[in-house]
Amino acid sequence: MLKEYALKYYDKNYDLNCAETIMYAANEAYNLNLPKEVFKTMSAFGGGLAVEEVCGAITGAAAVLGIMFTEERAHESAKIKELTKELMERFKKELNMNNCAELKAQYKKDDEVRCGKMIETSADILEDIINRERK
Repeated sequence: MLKEYALKYYDKNYDLNCAETIMYAANEAYNLNLPKEVFKTMSAFGGGLAVEEVCGAITGAAAVLGIMFTEERAHESAKIKELTKELMERFKKELNMNNCAELKAQYKKDDEVRCGKMIETSADILEDIINRERK
């Protein structure tokens, strides 16, 4: 379900970066009712934090985990670190890297929807973690 929302928002007509895409998708899929300021914060995460480092699809997913599984502050519990670490490790295991520049070099050339492979992978992992943790 989350992947379908993510691919919908990643359509060129929405003009969203990878991090924004994941946040918009999660907001709709999980009825988070997030204020517009949350989406605005995601604008800085695109393009691997603007320097092609950590993929925006991952940072967007990490932000969703923070919204959904942090009570008030990160240091209240080790849970958010564990979930974020799992997200990072699973993404890297699946695509062999998490660096924006390297991912684009590997996958973008064959991808008509720009970074679709990274969006799909991040959405699948995020959905799996959320479904498991919400039980």
